[in-house]
Amino acid sequence: MTRLNDLYDGVGQSPWIDNIRRDWLDDGTLARYVHDGVRGVTSNPSIFAKALATSTAYDARVAGLNSEDPEWVFEHLAVDDVRDACDVLGTLHDASRADFSAGRRRYLDGFVSLEVSPRLAHDAPATIDAARRLAAAVGRSNVMIKIPATLAGLAAIPTVLGDGINVNVTLIFSIERYRAVMDAWASGLELAIANGHDVAGIASVASFFVSRLDVAVDQLLDPGDPRRGTIAVAQVARAYAAYKEVVGGERVKKLLASGAQVQRPLWASTSTKNPAYDDLLYVDSIAANETVNTMPDATLAAALDRGSYDQSVLRSDERMAAALATLDGLGSTLDLAAVTQRLEDEGVAAFIASYDELLETVREKLRRRA
Repeated sequence: MTRLNDLYDGVGQSPWIDNIRRDWLDDGTLARYVHDGVRGVTSNPSIFAKALATSTAYDARVAGLNSEDPEWVFEHLAVDDVRDACDVLGTLHDASRADFSAGRRRYLDGFVSLEVSPRLAHDAPATIDAARRLAAAVGRSNVMIKIPATLAGLAAIPTVLGDGINVNVTLIFSIERYRAVMDAWASGLELAIANGHDVAGIASVASFFVSRLDVAVDQLLDPGDPRRGTIAVAQVARAYAAYKEVVGGERVKKLLASGAQVQRPLWASTSTKNPAYDDLLYVDSIAANETVNTMPDATLAAALDRGSYDQSVLRSDERMAAALATLDGLGSTLDLAAVTQRLEDEGVAAFIASYDELLETVREKLRRRA
């Protein structure tokens, strides 16, 4: 047993890893992470850009593809990686299905996420088409298609879920947008039922970005302000309270009675950006039942070594209340809505830049192939 097993078995939070690489699939690294307690995988354009730029594991695959279109080549590589990762997590996914069927958990686990092109962040019809294409290309029941929580993404989510496709809604920064995501999820499951799908097999997570909020807010607070480094966790506390409220409402109760899974909140961007803060600030402090924490390699290694979840803000009514009071008091200091909207805009722009970077890396590999 590891500390990651303790996180899942004792707390009810699923530790996922926020990385995917071809060499991990080839040399068994991902399988070892799963053995150590990892229960899912997330990816994004930045992760694929780094993997392609720093590894030669893709060179032979690029050389074997009969195309000069870097976007087609990248999608083919990404689909292969995600399909193989789904297979690594297949046994775990099947076991989680047994737990769900027996009523021990209200969700399935063992998913691997693949994101639609960030260039589609403001195009709902194209997002729907891409989600359908990617899900069909991977062809595994434990693939999740990532869709950003932009206004266009929100418009696409019900249709994609209504098709029976698992969805990871990403780039959520505000409570208002998170509530809209939960509404889109419920609409999607209602559509899936109308379309004749078995909702027991449709999974979704809502990826709430954490550390970037402290980075942004800390810059707006005085250096000695005691609220520095606390707002991101407080925002997570409010999101978790919203989750419990919505899941306890009549609309979701009806969906659960129809056999649906809950849409779990997923804490993303959980590495600490400020070196003055504990590197497990966004792990130990936000452990909670029916949530996911997707961690990059270094944060995951630290959690395996010394993760400790007893003092999680989300596991104590008193600590939750204190965190929410801190968040409520912030309104007199700064416009949090403006901060979170800026973070969403910057997040979309950053993923587009990473996507352009990875396509240029593929172009270079194609040039070398010739």
